[in-house]
Amino acid sequence: MAFDGITIANLVSDFKSALLEGRLSKIAQPEPDELLLTIKNGSRTLRLCISASASLPLLYLTDENKPSPATAPNFCMLLRKHIQNGRIVDISQPGLERIVCFTVEHLDELGDLRRKKLIAEIMGKHSNIIFCDEEDRIIDSIKHISGLVSSVREVLPGKPYFIPHTQDKLDPLTVSREVFWDRVFFRPMECYKALYTSFTGLSPAIAHEICYRAGGAADLATAACPDRDREALWRAFSSLMDDVRQGRFSPCIAFENGVPAEYAAVTLTSWPEASLKHFDRISPLLEAYYTQKNRITRIRQRSSDLRRIVSTALERNVRKYDLQQKQLKDTQKRDQYRIYGELLNTYGYSAAPGAKSLKAVNYYTGEEVTIPLDPQLTATENAKRYFEKYNKLKRTFEALSVLTKEVQEEILHLQSVGNALDIAQKEEDLVQIKEELIQSGYIRRRAGTKKVKITSRPFHYISSDGFHMYVGKNNLQNEELTFHFASGSDWWFHAKGMPGSHVIVKSGGAPLPDRTFEEAARLAAHYSTAKDQEKAEVDYVEKKQVKKVAGAKPGFVIYHTNYSMLISTDISGILQVQD
Repeated sequence: MAFDGITIANLVSDFKSALLEGRLSKIAQPEPDELLLTIKNGSRTLRLCISASASLPLLYLTDENKPSPATAPNFCMLLRKHIQNGRIVDISQPGLERIVCFTVEHLDELGDLRRKKLIAEIMGKHSNIIFCDEEDRIIDSIKHISGLVSSVREVLPGKPYFIPHTQDKLDPLTVSREVFWDRVFFRPMECYKALYTSFTGLSPAIAHEICYRAGGAADLATAACPDRDREALWRAFSSLMDDVRQGRFSPCIAFENGVPAEYAAVTLTSWPEASLKHFDRISPLLEAYYTQKNRITRIRQRSSDLRRIVSTALERNVRKYDLQQKQLKDTQKRDQYRIYGELLNTYGYSAAPGAKSLKAVNYYTGEEVTIPLDPQLTATENAKRYFEKYNKLKRTFEALSVLTKEVQEEILHLQSVGNALDIAQKEEDLVQIKEELIQSGYIRRRAGTKKVKITSRPFHYISSDGFHMYVGKNNLQNEELTFHFASGSDWWFHAKGMPGSHVIVKSGGAPLPDRTFEEAARLAAHYSTAKDQEKAEVDYVEKKQVKKVAGAKPGFVIYHTNYSMLISTDISGILQVQD
Protein backbone atom coordinates (compact mmCIF):
# COMPACT_ATOMS: atom_id res chain seq x y z
CA MET A 1 0.00 0.00 0.00
CA ALA A 2 1.35 3.44 -0.92
CA PHE A 3 1.75 6.08 1.76
CA ASP A 4 -0.60 8.35 -0.18
CA GLY A 5 -1.86 11.89 0.23
CA ILE A 6 -5.11 10.82 1.92
CA THR A 7 -3.14 8.95 4.57
CA ILE A 8 -1.07 12.11 5.09
CA ALA A 9 -4.28 14.17 5.40
CA ASN A 10 -5.53 11.78 8.09
CA LEU A 11 -2.19 12.07 9.91
CA VAL A 12 -2.27 15.88 9.76
CA SER A 13 -5.79 15.84 11.20
CA ASP A 14 -4.64 13.62 14.08
CA PHE A 15 -1.46 15.63 14.62
CA LYS A 16 -3.40 18.89 14.89
CA SER A 17 -5.60 17.51 17.66
CA ALA A 18 -2.70 15.93 19.55
CA LEU A 19 0.39 18.09 18.94
CA LEU A 20 -0.65 21.70 18.37
CA GLU A 21 0.70 23.98 21.12
CA GLY A 22 2.89 21.13 22.34
CA ARG A 23 6.58 21.70 23.13
CA LEU A 24 9.51 19.78 21.64
CA SER A 25 11.08 18.49 24.85
CA LYS A 26 13.47 16.03 23.17
CA ILE A 27 14.90 15.52 19.69
CA ALA A 28 16.67 12.28 18.84
CA GLN A 29 18.01 10.69 15.66
CA PRO A 30 18.04 6.91 16.29
CA GLU A 31 18.80 6.12 12.63
CA PRO A 32 20.73 8.08 9.98
CA ASP A 33 17.46 8.91 8.18
CA GLU A 34 15.00 8.96 11.10
CA LEU A 35 13.92 11.43 13.79
CA LEU A 36 12.11 10.71 17.03
CA LEU A 37 10.56 13.84 18.55
CA THR A 38 9.20 13.86 22.11
CA ILE A 39 6.41 16.42 22.52
CA LYS A 40 4.84 17.50 25.80
CA ASN A 41 1.36 18.93 25.46
CA GLY A 42 -0.17 19.70 28.83
CA SER A 43 -0.08 16.51 30.88
CA ARG A 44 0.49 14.31 27.82
CA THR A 45 3.84 13.16 26.47
CA LEU A 46 3.82 11.98 22.86
CA ARG A 47 6.47 10.66 20.48
CA LEU A 48 6.50 11.45 16.78
CA CYS A 49 8.51 9.20 14.49
CA ILE A 50 9.57 10.65 11.13
CA SER A 51 11.47 8.26 8.87
CA ALA A 52 12.91 9.23 5.49
CA SER A 53 14.14 5.72 4.79
CA ALA A 54 14.23 4.98 1.07
CA SER A 55 12.80 1.51 1.65
CA LEU A 56 10.16 2.40 4.26
CA PRO A 57 9.41 6.12 4.77
CA LEU A 58 6.95 6.66 7.62
CA LEU A 59 5.36 9.29 9.79
CA TYR A 60 3.29 8.41 12.85
CA LEU A 61 2.76 8.85 16.61
CA THR A 62 4.12 6.02 18.73
CA ASP A 63 4.50 4.96 22.35
CA GLU A 64 7.74 3.16 21.60
CA ASN A 65 11.06 4.76 22.49
CA LYS A 66 14.21 3.94 20.55
CA PRO A 67 17.84 3.96 21.70
CA SER A 68 19.88 6.85 20.32
CA PRO A 69 23.56 6.80 19.34
CA ALA A 70 26.05 7.93 21.98
CA THR A 71 26.99 10.91 19.81
CA ALA A 72 24.12 12.74 18.16
CA PRO A 73 24.43 13.29 14.39
CA ASN A 74 24.98 16.84 13.09
CA PHE A 75 21.39 17.24 11.84
CA CYS A 76 20.02 16.25 15.25
CA MET A 77 22.38 18.69 17.01
CA LEU A 78 21.28 21.49 14.66
CA LEU A 79 17.59 20.87 15.43
CA ARG A 80 18.31 20.81 19.16
CA LYS A 81 20.10 24.13 18.88
CA HIS A 82 17.26 25.85 17.01
CA ILE A 83 13.92 24.34 18.02
CA GLN A 84 14.30 22.21 21.15
CA ASN A 85 11.73 23.49 23.68
CA GLY A 86 10.01 25.25 20.77
CA ARG A 87 6.22 25.27 20.45
CA ILE A 88 4.39 23.66 17.51
CA VAL A 89 2.06 26.38 16.25
CA ASP A 90 0.94 24.92 12.93
CA ILE A 91 0.80 21.58 11.07
CA SER A 92 -0.13 21.68 7.40
CA GLN A 93 -0.23 19.71 4.18
CA PRO A 94 -0.01 21.46 0.80
CA GLY A 95 -2.96 20.14 -1.20
CA LEU A 96 -2.85 16.35 -1.11
CA GLU A 97 0.92 16.22 -1.44
CA ARG A 98 2.78 13.63 0.62
CA ILE A 99 4.30 16.43 2.67
CA VAL A 100 3.78 17.53 6.27
CA CYS A 101 5.06 20.91 7.43
CA PHE A 102 5.53 21.51 11.18
CA THR A 103 5.86 25.19 12.06
CA VAL A 104 7.75 25.64 15.33
CA GLU A 105 7.91 28.89 17.30
CA HIS A 106 11.03 29.43 19.42
CA LEU A 107 13.30 32.08 20.91
CA ASP A 108 16.60 32.80 19.16
CA GLU A 109 19.94 33.64 20.82
CA LEU A 110 18.81 37.26 21.37
CA GLY A 111 15.49 36.23 22.89
CA ASP A 112 13.45 37.23 19.84
CA LEU A 113 10.49 35.11 18.76
CA ARG A 114 11.21 33.20 15.56
CA ARG A 115 9.52 30.52 13.49
CA LYS A 116 11.14 27.61 11.72
CA LYS A 117 9.69 24.82 9.58
CA LEU A 118 10.44 21.12 9.82
CA ILE A 119 9.20 19.56 6.59
CA ALA A 120 8.73 15.79 6.18
CA GLU A 121 8.52 14.64 2.57
CA ILE A 122 7.25 11.04 2.40
CA MET A 123 7.98 10.24 -1.23
CA GLY A 124 9.40 6.73 -1.45
CA LYS A 125 13.10 6.69 -2.29
CA HIS A 126 13.02 10.52 -2.60
CA SER A 127 11.85 10.98 1.01
CA ASN A 128 13.60 13.62 3.07
CA ILE A 129 13.37 15.72 6.25
CA ILE A 130 14.14 19.38 5.56
CA PHE A 131 14.68 22.21 8.08
CA CYS A 132 13.84 25.72 6.80
CA ASP A 133 13.76 29.28 8.11
CA GLU A 134 10.89 31.78 7.95
CA GLU A 135 11.75 32.69 4.34
CA ASP A 136 11.59 29.03 3.25
CA ARG A 137 15.35 28.87 2.85
CA ILE A 138 16.90 25.51 3.66
CA ILE A 139 19.00 25.51 6.84
CA ASP A 140 19.83 21.80 6.52
CA SER A 141 18.31 18.44 5.62
CA ILE A 142 18.73 14.85 6.77
CA LYS A 143 19.72 14.00 3.16
CA HIS A 144 21.69 16.37 0.94
CA ILE A 145 20.64 16.32 -2.73
CA SER A 146 23.04 18.09 -5.09
CA GLY A 147 22.56 19.06 -8.71
CA LEU A 148 24.57 15.99 -9.70
CA VAL A 149 21.89 13.79 -8.14
CA SER A 150 18.77 15.74 -9.15
CA SER A 151 18.29 18.23 -11.97
CA VAL A 152 14.86 19.17 -10.62
CA ARG A 153 15.74 20.50 -7.18
CA GLU A 154 18.81 20.86 -5.01
CA VAL A 155 18.32 20.22 -1.30
CA LEU A 156 21.33 21.91 0.26
CA PRO A 157 21.85 24.52 3.01
CA GLY A 158 21.15 28.02 1.69
CA LYS A 159 19.01 26.88 -1.23
CA PRO A 160 15.34 27.98 -1.47
CA TYR A 161 12.78 25.32 -0.59
CA PHE A 162 9.99 24.55 -3.06
CA ILE A 163 7.81 21.59 -3.95
CA PRO A 164 8.97 20.10 -7.26
CA HIS A 165 6.18 19.56 -9.77
CA THR A 166 7.68 16.73 -11.75
CA GLN A 167 4.33 15.35 -12.86
CA ASP A 168 1.41 17.12 -14.46
CA LYS A 169 -1.10 16.22 -11.74
CA LEU A 170 -4.03 18.22 -10.38
CA ASP A 171 -5.10 18.85 -6.80
CA PRO A 172 -8.12 16.55 -6.24
CA LEU A 173 -9.43 18.77 -3.42
CA THR A 174 -10.03 21.73 -5.72
CA VAL A 175 -10.87 20.17 -9.09
CA SER A 176 -14.26 20.95 -10.67
CA ARG A 177 -16.61 18.52 -12.35
CA GLU A 178 -15.79 19.88 -15.82
CA VAL A 179 -12.04 19.59 -15.30
CA PHE A 180 -12.48 16.09 -13.84
CA TRP A 181 -14.39 14.93 -16.95
CA ASP A 182 -11.88 16.52 -19.32
CA ARG A 183 -8.89 15.13 -17.46
CA VAL A 184 -10.08 11.58 -16.73
CA PHE A 185 -12.25 10.49 -19.64
CA PHE A 186 -10.04 11.61 -22.48
CA ARG A 187 -7.03 9.54 -21.43
CA PRO A 188 -6.78 6.17 -23.23
CA MET A 189 -6.40 3.88 -20.21
CA GLU A 190 -8.35 2.05 -17.50
CA CYS A 191 -10.52 4.22 -15.25
CA TYR A 192 -8.60 3.51 -12.04
CA LYS A 193 -5.29 4.29 -13.72
CA ALA A 194 -6.67 7.53 -15.16
CA LEU A 195 -7.58 8.59 -11.61
CA TYR A 196 -4.25 8.05 -9.86
CA THR A 197 -2.20 9.38 -12.78
CA SER A 198 -4.32 12.54 -13.03
CA PHE A 199 -4.52 13.64 -9.39
CA THR A 200 -2.01 14.19 -6.61
CA GLY A 201 -2.18 12.00 -3.53
CA LEU A 202 -4.26 9.14 -4.96
CA SER A 203 -2.77 5.65 -4.78
CA PRO A 204 -3.86 2.77 -7.06
CA ALA A 205 -5.70 1.22 -4.09
CA ILE A 206 -7.74 4.40 -3.49
CA ALA A 207 -8.42 4.69 -7.23
CA HIS A 208 -9.77 1.13 -7.20
CA GLU A 209 -11.91 2.00 -4.17
CA ILE A 210 -13.41 5.04 -5.93
CA CYS A 211 -14.22 2.90 -8.97
CA TYR A 212 -15.78 0.25 -6.75
CA ARG A 213 -17.99 2.84 -5.02
CA ALA A 214 -19.02 4.08 -8.46
CA GLY A 215 -20.16 0.64 -9.55
CA GLY A 216 -16.97 -1.31 -10.12
CA ALA A 217 -15.71 -0.09 -13.52
CA ALA A 218 -12.04 0.00 -12.43
CA ASP A 219 -10.69 -2.01 -15.37
CA LEU A 220 -13.05 -0.47 -17.91
CA ALA A 221 -11.36 1.78 -20.47
CA THR A 222 -12.28 5.45 -20.03
CA ALA A 223 -13.42 5.72 -23.64
CA ALA A 224 -15.85 2.84 -23.11
CA CYS A 225 -17.57 4.49 -20.11
CA PRO A 226 -21.15 5.59 -20.81
CA ASP A 227 -22.24 8.95 -19.38
CA ARG A 228 -24.06 7.38 -16.43
CA ASP A 229 -20.86 5.57 -15.34
CA ARG A 230 -18.83 8.77 -15.77
CA GLU A 231 -21.29 10.64 -13.58
CA ALA A 232 -21.20 7.86 -10.97
CA LEU A 233 -17.38 7.99 -10.94
CA TRP A 234 -17.42 11.77 -10.44
CA ARG A 235 -19.92 11.46 -7.56
CA ALA A 236 -17.83 8.76 -5.83
CA PHE A 237 -14.67 10.84 -6.32
CA SER A 238 -16.32 14.04 -5.10
CA SER A 239 -17.83 12.30 -2.06
CA LEU A 240 -14.46 10.91 -1.01
CA MET A 241 -12.79 14.32 -1.41
CA ASP A 242 -15.53 15.87 0.73
CA ASP A 243 -14.71 13.36 3.47
CA VAL A 244 -11.03 14.33 3.25
CA ARG A 245 -11.78 18.06 3.37
CA GLN A 246 -14.08 17.60 6.38
CA GLY A 247 -11.65 15.25 8.16
CA ARG A 248 -14.06 12.32 8.08
CA PHE A 249 -11.59 9.45 8.13
CA SER A 250 -12.13 5.79 9.00
CA PRO A 251 -8.72 4.08 8.86
CA CYS A 252 -8.68 0.31 8.39
CA ILE A 253 -6.43 -2.61 7.45
CA ALA A 254 -7.63 -5.28 5.03
CA PHE A 255 -6.35 -8.76 5.90
CA GLU A 256 -5.95 -11.64 3.48
CA ASN A 257 -5.41 -15.05 5.07
CA GLY A 258 -4.43 -13.40 8.33
CA VAL A 259 -1.76 -11.22 6.69
CA PRO A 260 -2.20 -7.43 6.26
CA ALA A 261 -2.67 -6.89 2.53
CA GLU A 262 -3.84 -3.28 2.29
CA TYR A 263 -4.62 -0.24 4.40
CA ALA A 264 -6.28 3.09 3.86
CA ALA A 265 -7.46 6.17 5.75
CA VAL A 266 -11.00 5.45 4.50
CA THR A 267 -13.11 2.30 4.71
CA LEU A 268 -12.20 -0.10 1.92
CA THR A 269 -15.68 -1.13 0.87
CA SER A 270 -14.18 -3.15 -1.98
CA TRP A 271 -12.99 -5.67 0.63
CA PRO A 272 -15.32 -7.96 2.63
CA GLU A 273 -16.19 -6.38 5.97
CA ALA A 274 -15.02 -9.54 7.78
CA SER A 275 -11.48 -9.02 6.46
CA LEU A 276 -11.25 -5.42 7.75
CA LYS A 277 -9.85 -4.23 11.06
CA HIS A 278 -10.89 -0.68 11.93
CA PHE A 279 -8.84 1.84 13.94
CA ASP A 280 -9.80 5.04 15.71
CA ARG A 281 -6.63 6.79 14.55
CA ILE A 282 -4.22 6.36 11.67
CA SER A 283 -0.98 6.22 13.72
CA PRO A 284 -1.77 2.92 15.53
CA LEU A 285 -2.80 1.51 12.14
CA LEU A 286 0.51 2.43 10.52
CA GLU A 287 2.49 1.11 13.46
CA ALA A 288 0.58 -2.21 13.45
CA TYR A 289 0.70 -2.58 9.66
CA TYR A 290 4.36 -1.84 9.18
CA THR A 291 5.46 -3.69 12.32
CA GLN A 292 3.98 -6.89 10.91
CA LYS A 293 5.26 -6.16 7.41
CA ASN A 294 8.72 -5.45 8.84
CA ARG A 295 8.67 -8.69 10.79
CA ILE A 296 7.79 -10.69 7.69
CA THR A 297 10.50 -8.90 5.67
CA ARG A 298 13.07 -9.42 8.44
CA ILE A 299 12.29 -13.15 8.70
CA ARG A 300 12.60 -13.44 4.91
CA GLN A 301 16.03 -11.84 5.09
CA ARG A 302 17.15 -13.98 8.04
CA SER A 303 16.00 -17.15 6.30
CA SER A 304 17.80 -16.41 3.02
CA ASP A 305 20.75 -18.71 3.84
CA LEU A 306 18.44 -21.58 4.75
CA ARG A 307 16.38 -20.99 1.62
CA ARG A 308 19.50 -21.13 -0.52
CA ILE A 309 20.54 -24.44 1.03
CA VAL A 310 17.08 -25.94 0.53
CA SER A 311 16.77 -24.57 -3.01
CA THR A 312 20.18 -25.92 -4.05
CA ALA A 313 19.47 -29.36 -2.60
CA LEU A 314 16.01 -29.41 -4.17
CA GLU A 315 17.32 -28.53 -7.62
CA ARG A 316 20.00 -31.22 -7.35
CA ASN A 317 17.47 -33.87 -6.33
CA VAL A 318 14.99 -32.86 -9.03
CA ARG A 319 17.72 -33.20 -11.68
CA LYS A 320 18.67 -36.59 -10.24
CA TYR A 321 15.03 -37.70 -10.23
CA ASP A 322 14.50 -36.63 -13.87
CA LEU A 323 17.60 -38.56 -14.92
CA GLN A 324 16.44 -41.66 -13.04
CA GLN A 325 13.01 -41.44 -14.66
CA LYS A 326 14.68 -41.33 -18.07
CA GLN A 327 16.78 -44.38 -17.17
CA LEU A 328 13.65 -46.16 -15.91
CA LYS A 329 11.96 -45.50 -19.22
CA ASP A 330 14.88 -47.19 -20.97
CA THR A 331 14.21 -50.39 -18.97
CA GLN A 332 10.65 -50.75 -20.30
CA LYS A 333 11.86 -53.15 -23.05
CA ARG A 334 13.16 -55.69 -20.54
CA ASP A 335 10.10 -57.98 -20.75
CA GLN A 336 10.19 -57.79 -24.54
CA TYR A 337 13.80 -59.06 -24.49
CA ARG A 338 12.79 -61.90 -22.16
CA ILE A 339 9.97 -62.94 -24.49
CA TYR A 340 12.32 -62.80 -27.49
CA GLY A 341 14.72 -65.13 -25.67
CA GLU A 342 11.97 -67.56 -24.75
CA LEU A 343 10.56 -67.58 -28.29
CA LEU A 344 14.01 -68.18 -29.77
CA ASN A 345 14.52 -71.13 -27.43
CA THR A 346 11.15 -72.48 -28.60
CA TYR A 347 11.19 -71.67 -32.34
CA GLY A 348 14.87 -71.04 -33.02
CA TYR A 349 15.27 -74.32 -34.87
CA SER A 350 13.27 -72.82 -37.77
CA ALA A 351 15.65 -69.88 -38.22
CA ALA A 352 17.80 -70.13 -41.35
CA PRO A 353 21.57 -69.72 -40.86
CA GLY A 354 22.55 -66.02 -41.30
CA ALA A 355 18.94 -64.84 -41.01
CA LYS A 356 18.44 -61.25 -39.78
CA SER A 357 15.01 -61.92 -38.22
CA LEU A 358 12.60 -64.62 -37.22
CA LYS A 359 8.80 -64.47 -37.24
CA ALA A 360 7.12 -66.38 -34.42
CA VAL A 361 3.81 -66.47 -32.56
CA ASN A 362 3.93 -64.96 -29.07
CA TYR A 363 2.22 -67.67 -27.04
CA TYR A 364 1.38 -65.09 -24.31
CA THR A 365 -0.77 -62.93 -26.61
CA GLY A 366 -1.28 -65.07 -29.71
CA GLU A 367 0.15 -62.31 -31.91
CA GLU A 368 2.91 -62.79 -34.47
CA VAL A 369 6.13 -60.95 -33.67
CA THR A 370 9.31 -60.32 -35.64
CA ILE A 371 12.46 -60.98 -33.63
CA PRO A 372 15.62 -59.13 -34.82
CA LEU A 373 18.65 -61.47 -35.02
CA ASP A 374 22.39 -61.02 -35.26
CA PRO A 375 23.22 -63.01 -38.42
CA GLN A 376 26.69 -63.81 -37.04
CA LEU A 377 25.15 -65.74 -34.11
CA THR A 378 23.05 -68.88 -33.86
CA ALA A 379 19.46 -68.78 -32.60
CA THR A 380 20.61 -70.11 -29.21
CA GLU A 381 23.32 -67.47 -28.97
CA ASN A 382 20.80 -64.75 -29.92
CA ALA A 383 18.47 -66.05 -27.20
CA LYS A 384 21.32 -65.92 -24.67
CA ARG A 385 22.08 -62.33 -25.67
CA TYR A 386 18.42 -61.30 -25.19
CA PHE A 387 18.34 -62.93 -21.73
CA GLU A 388 21.51 -61.05 -20.78
CA LYS A 389 19.88 -57.75 -21.87
CA TYR A 390 16.75 -58.66 -19.91
CA ASN A 391 18.69 -59.48 -16.73
CA LYS A 392 20.73 -56.28 -16.98
CA LEU A 393 17.64 -54.12 -17.45
CA LYS A 394 15.84 -56.01 -14.69
CA ARG A 395 18.66 -55.28 -12.22
CA THR A 396 18.70 -51.63 -13.34
CA PHE A 397 14.91 -51.37 -12.91
CA GLU A 398 15.00 -52.87 -9.41
CA ALA A 399 17.85 -50.61 -8.31
CA LEU A 400 16.29 -47.49 -9.83
CA SER A 401 12.89 -48.27 -8.30
CA VAL A 402 14.47 -48.04 -4.85
CA LEU A 403 16.58 -44.99 -5.70
CA THR A 404 13.74 -43.01 -7.30
CA LYS A 405 11.56 -43.68 -4.26
CA GLU A 406 14.31 -42.36 -1.98
CA VAL A 407 14.91 -39.28 -4.15
CA GLN A 408 11.17 -38.60 -4.40
CA GLU A 409 10.88 -38.73 -0.63
CA GLU A 410 13.85 -36.38 -0.36
CA ILE A 411 12.19 -33.93 -2.77
CA LEU A 412 8.97 -34.01 -0.74
CA HIS A 413 10.98 -33.48 2.44
CA LEU A 414 12.81 -30.46 0.99
CA GLN A 415 9.53 -29.03 -0.31
CA SER A 416 8.06 -29.38 3.17
CA VAL A 417 11.08 -27.54 4.63
CA GLY A 418 10.53 -24.81 2.03
CA ASN A 419 6.89 -24.57 3.13
CA ALA A 420 8.04 -24.31 6.76
CA LEU A 421 10.31 -21.41 5.81
CA ASP A 422 7.36 -19.69 4.12
CA ILE A 423 5.19 -19.84 7.24
CA ALA A 424 7.95 -19.04 9.77
CA GLN A 425 7.11 -15.88 11.72
CA LYS A 426 9.78 -15.71 14.40
CA GLU A 427 13.50 -16.27 14.62
CA GLU A 428 12.98 -19.26 16.93
CA ASP A 429 11.00 -20.89 14.10
CA LEU A 430 14.09 -20.62 11.89
CA VAL A 431 16.24 -22.15 14.65
CA GLN A 432 14.10 -25.30 14.63
CA ILE A 433 14.15 -25.52 10.83
CA LYS A 434 17.93 -25.20 10.88
CA GLU A 435 18.11 -28.00 13.45
CA GLU A 436 16.06 -30.22 11.12
CA LEU A 437 18.46 -29.46 8.24
CA ILE A 438 21.40 -30.33 10.51
CA GLN A 439 19.77 -33.64 11.46
CA SER A 440 19.12 -34.35 7.78
CA GLY A 441 22.76 -33.72 6.87
CA TYR A 442 22.29 -30.57 4.79
CA ILE A 443 24.11 -28.40 7.32
CA ARG A 444 27.15 -29.46 9.31
CA ARG A 445 27.00 -28.80 13.03
CA ARG A 446 30.00 -26.77 14.11
CA ALA A 447 32.47 -28.64 16.23
CA GLY A 448 32.08 -27.94 19.92
CA THR A 449 28.64 -26.34 19.59
CA LYS A 450 25.81 -27.75 21.66
CA LYS A 451 22.38 -28.59 20.36
CA VAL A 452 20.31 -25.41 20.35
CA LYS A 453 17.40 -25.16 22.75
CA ILE A 454 14.12 -25.15 20.78
CA THR A 455 11.59 -22.53 21.92
CA SER A 456 9.37 -22.39 18.82
CA ARG A 457 5.78 -23.50 19.45
CA PRO A 458 2.98 -24.52 17.07
CA PHE A 459 0.29 -22.07 15.98
CA HIS A 460 -2.68 -22.22 18.33
CA TYR A 461 -6.22 -21.48 17.16
CA ILE A 462 -9.64 -21.87 18.75
CA SER A 463 -12.56 -22.91 16.57
CA SER A 464 -15.90 -21.09 16.60
CA ASP A 465 -17.23 -23.97 18.71
CA GLY A 466 -14.44 -23.66 21.31
CA PHE A 467 -12.16 -26.54 20.26
CA HIS A 468 -8.39 -26.00 20.44
CA MET A 469 -6.57 -26.45 17.13
CA TYR A 470 -2.80 -26.69 16.76
CA VAL A 471 -0.75 -26.25 13.58
CA GLY A 472 2.84 -27.50 13.23
CA LYS A 473 5.22 -24.89 11.83
CA ASN A 474 7.73 -27.45 10.54
CA ASN A 475 8.36 -31.20 10.29
CA LEU A 476 9.78 -31.54 13.80
CA GLN A 477 6.70 -29.85 15.24
CA ASN A 478 4.44 -31.97 13.02
CA GLU A 479 6.10 -35.09 14.46
CA GLU A 480 5.74 -33.84 18.02
CA LEU A 481 2.09 -32.79 17.57
CA THR A 482 0.94 -36.01 15.93
CA PHE A 483 2.81 -38.66 17.90
CA HIS A 484 3.44 -37.08 21.32
CA PHE A 485 0.84 -34.34 21.87
CA ALA A 486 -2.32 -35.71 20.24
CA SER A 487 -4.37 -38.53 21.75
CA GLY A 488 -6.04 -41.28 19.75
CA SER A 489 -9.49 -39.65 19.69
CA ASP A 490 -8.20 -36.27 18.48
CA TRP A 491 -8.60 -35.39 14.81
CA TRP A 492 -5.72 -35.01 12.36
CA PHE A 493 -5.84 -32.87 9.19
CA HIS A 494 -3.39 -32.50 6.29
CA ALA A 495 -3.51 -31.11 2.73
CA LYS A 496 -3.90 -34.05 0.36
CA GLY A 497 -0.82 -35.15 -1.57
CA MET A 498 1.33 -32.08 -0.90
CA PRO A 499 3.74 -30.70 1.73
CA GLY A 500 2.02 -28.92 4.58
CA SER A 501 1.43 -28.67 8.30
CA HIS A 502 -0.21 -31.27 10.50
CA VAL A 503 -3.30 -29.82 12.17
CA ILE A 504 -4.50 -31.42 15.40
CA VAL A 505 -7.92 -30.70 16.88
CA LYS A 506 -8.18 -31.64 20.56
CA SER A 507 -11.58 -33.25 20.80
CA GLY A 508 -11.49 -34.39 24.42
CA GLY A 509 -13.47 -37.40 23.27
CA ALA A 510 -16.41 -35.24 22.14
CA PRO A 511 -17.77 -35.28 18.58
CA LEU A 512 -16.64 -32.30 16.48
CA PRO A 513 -19.25 -29.99 14.91
CA ASP A 514 -19.14 -29.56 11.14
CA ARG A 515 -17.96 -25.96 11.50
CA THR A 516 -14.88 -27.08 13.47
CA PHE A 517 -14.08 -29.70 10.81
CA GLU A 518 -14.24 -26.96 8.18
CA GLU A 519 -12.10 -24.49 10.14
CA ALA A 520 -9.42 -27.10 10.85
CA ALA A 521 -9.40 -28.07 7.18
CA ARG A 522 -8.99 -24.43 6.20
CA LEU A 523 -5.95 -24.22 8.47
CA ALA A 524 -4.46 -27.36 6.88
CA ALA A 525 -5.08 -25.94 3.39
CA HIS A 526 -3.64 -22.52 4.27
CA TYR A 527 -0.48 -23.86 5.90
CA SER A 528 0.46 -25.95 2.87
CA THR A 529 1.98 -25.38 -0.54
CA ALA A 530 -1.59 -24.79 -1.81
CA LYS A 531 -2.00 -21.60 0.26
CA ASP A 532 -1.99 -19.38 -2.84
CA GLN A 533 -4.81 -21.35 -4.45
CA GLU A 534 -8.45 -20.54 -3.84
CA LYS A 535 -9.27 -24.07 -2.62
CA ALA A 536 -7.42 -27.25 -1.71
CA GLU A 537 -8.33 -30.83 -0.88
CA VAL A 538 -7.70 -31.84 2.72
CA ASP A 539 -7.61 -35.33 4.25
CA TYR A 540 -8.77 -35.79 7.84
CA VAL A 541 -8.90 -38.80 10.12
CA GLU A 542 -8.79 -39.69 13.80
CA LYS A 543 -5.24 -39.52 15.02
CA LYS A 544 -5.19 -43.24 15.95
CA GLN A 545 -5.40 -44.05 12.21
CA VAL A 546 -2.15 -42.16 11.48
CA LYS A 547 1.00 -44.29 11.50
CA LYS A 548 4.71 -43.48 11.39
CA VAL A 549 6.82 -45.35 8.83
CA ALA A 550 10.06 -46.72 10.25
CA GLY A 551 13.03 -44.75 8.90
CA ALA A 552 10.87 -42.06 7.27
CA LYS A 553 11.68 -38.36 7.45
CA PRO A 554 10.19 -36.44 10.41
CA GLY A 555 6.56 -35.55 9.88
CA PHE A 556 5.98 -38.17 7.17
CA VAL A 557 3.10 -40.52 7.95
CA ILE A 558 0.72 -43.01 6.35
CA TYR A 559 -3.02 -43.56 6.81
CA HIS A 560 -5.45 -45.78 4.96
CA THR A 561 -8.94 -44.90 6.22
CA ASN A 562 -9.70 -41.21 5.87
CA TYR A 563 -12.23 -38.58 4.82
CA SER A 564 -11.57 -35.70 2.41
CA MET A 565 -13.06 -32.29 1.72
CA LEU A 566 -12.43 -29.47 -0.75
CA ILE A 567 -12.04 -26.31 1.30
CA SER A 568 -11.02 -22.66 1.00
CA THR A 569 -7.45 -21.67 1.96
CA ASP A 570 -8.73 -18.45 3.58
CA ILE A 571 -8.37 -18.53 7.39
CA SER A 572 -9.87 -15.07 8.04
CA GLY A 573 -12.12 -15.12 11.07
CA ILE A 574 -10.47 -18.06 12.84
CA LEU A 575 -9.35 -16.94 16.28
CA GLN A 576 -5.61 -17.27 16.86
CA VAL A 577 -4.26 -17.50 20.41
CA GLN A 578 -1.02 -15.65 21.02
CA ASP A 579 0.76 -18.10 23.32
